[in-house]
Amino acid sequence: MILFLHNRYRTTGGEERVVEDLQWLVREHLGEPAQLLARDSATLGRRRAAVGLLRGGLEPGDVARAVRLSRARVVHAHNLHPAFGWRALAAARNAGARVVLHLHQYRLVCAIGVCFTQGAECTRCHGRDTLPGLRLKCRGSLPESLAYAAALALWQRRLVEQADAVLVPSEFAAARLRELGAELPWERLHVLAPPVPTASAAIAPLAGQGSYALVVSRLSPEKGVDVAIDACRIAGMPLVVAGDGPEREALGERAGDSDVRFAGRVDDEELARLRGGAAIALAPSRSAETFGLAAAEAMAAGLPVAASRLGALAELVEESGLVPAGDAEALAGAIGRLAGDRDAAQRGRERVRARCAPEVVAAALAAVYDGREPRTPTT
Repeated sequence: MILFLHNRYRTTGGEERVVEDLQWLVREHLGEPAQLLARDSATLGRRRAAVGLLRGGLEPGDVARAVRLSRARVVHAHNLHPAFGWRALAAARNAGARVVLHLHQYRLVCAIGVCFTQGAECTRCHGRDTLPGLRLKCRGSLPESLAYAAALALWQRRLVEQADAVLVPSEFAAARLRELGAELPWERLHVLAPPVPTASAAIAPLAGQGSYALVVSRLSPEKGVDVAIDACRIAGMPLVVAGDGPEREALGERAGDSDVRFAGRVDDEELARLRGGAAIALAPSRSAETFGLAAAEAMAAGLPVAASRLGALAELVEESGLVPAGDAEALAGAIGRLAGDRDAAQRGRERVRARCAPEVVAAALAAVYDGREPRTPTT
């Protein structure tokens, strides 16, 4: 039995998707039962969340009981803030489980996890010096920023001490955590790309023969959707945006009378339909992504991808599809080069398959669960 721990965010995103896909992977490819013990920031309340942060977690006995009742041999922990904390991992270890800590973002050091604030990349916080996040009020309010700054400084070392292995989604994510001074057991850190179920060998024909560019993203400043709007206007390419978030109104105003359609949040079936009708997918992020799941899924579907030369996107997307972050002219040029390019789409599909196919990720994950060194996929 593999027991997953995850504190859901107030706004769902790619990490929730990866947690679901990993549970599917464990059941379907490793042949083991998987259970999820989840807590939800949206229902926790801000006062209770602050208590959880400052105590290093709430009710760790729940985790110990879950390990014993399920006879879990591994606890695979994802986001732990604010309700689980280091105490949940300590309880899991004391109950006899091996603990795997999965870092999808930079939240060991950065209170908002994405190293992006006030419209720009930010690596001011370093190790347990989290005062810059407090000064900048990165969590929005002073009380919440104070709670996060104090908790990260207090418990960062204690948290990583409970992990038998640590997973990150890319080489870039590992390098950025080093840059941030995260107190990690580097000898026990492994790079594991997320599984992309559609990246298996038996897949549909290439997409990319449609009529529009597609962005699949949370609508927040660091995602650069405004750059995609400007680039598509320059390139004369219609744009479809799938996703929602705090920038929706501002992006609508920026689009004006351009040929931009906001599809909102869509289910998997509709997302597959949108990818099937697109000529190219765009990943115009302004922040250093730890992976780039939307880009990987588009590549697996057979879409050529143009993306910012930033973070892990530069590991995922080939050079011809990379442009400087925030440069709408350069992105428009990439759209002109790559839209409908079947050769580029096929190369992208092969790159994603090499690192994200379920059978590849499952083999590496099984090694980590068993305490072995996973084999690094090559592209």
